[in-house]
Amino acid sequence: MPINFALTLEYDGTAYHGWQLQENASTVQGILLDAIERVTETRPTIYASGRTDAGVHALGLVVNFELDTRLDSDDLQHALNSNLPRDIVVKRAKKVPSDFHAQHSAVGKQYKYVILNREFPSALLRKYTWHVRFPLDVPAMREGARHLVGRHDFRAFWGGDGDNPRDAVRTVAQLTISQAGDSVEIRVRADGFLRYMVRNITGTLADVGRMKITPRRVKEILESRDRKQAGPTAPPHGLFLVEVFY
Repeated sequence: MPINFALTLEYDGTAYHGWQLQENASTVQGILLDAIERVTETRPTIYASGRTDAGVHALGLVVNFELDTRLDSDDLQHALNSNLPRDIVVKRAKKVPSDFHAQHSAVGKQYKYVILNREFPSALLRKYTWHVRFPLDVPAMREGARHLVGRHDFRAFWGGDGDNPRDAVRTVAQLTISQAGDSVEIRVRADGFLRYMVRNITGTLADVGRMKITPRRVKEILESRDRKQAGPTAPPHGLFLVEVFY
């Protein structure tokens, strides 16, 4: 009888065209499928808690799939890690109930975005931070972020292609901004996210920090439901999917 396995993945998204399987492009899902096939001689259907775009990283993306195997969770974890490149790691593997679905069972996610705020960039952190050379007013950014907490239509921070999403209402439970030295970290926890939502929020709050717009303007942008009113899309390499909640 097939066993439903759930994996928690950590990966460096630099070398990949995102999570989702694509023809003629290297993706995290494709690499994981290849590893599963080498270990089990099967290529199962994988369900993910969400997808990350090209260059975005993950500390805790969750996937599930069914396997007809004698391997237990520990054996599967060790075998997969032996067959994965060093920039993709299975942090946890466990058997889950048959009705568990990595996407549909999720009740929330947390992302973080890291800004390096100093005059010169970093040779070591360039793949994992957005370098902003202009000094940021972090207290002003926090004031602007307050307007985004709660249940709102986040259409102004959507960045997908084509028509606007039919349902852009999401509940942001927490949005915090911390500063340690020249590192500014934005963390957002919500029941769901629109495409580019965190990156567009980050770009808008960076405009607040640079005093290009006022904190009050964030509320006006949110209520406008107009993407053109919001700030730029922050680059992908500063974004991390931290955790998925069930």
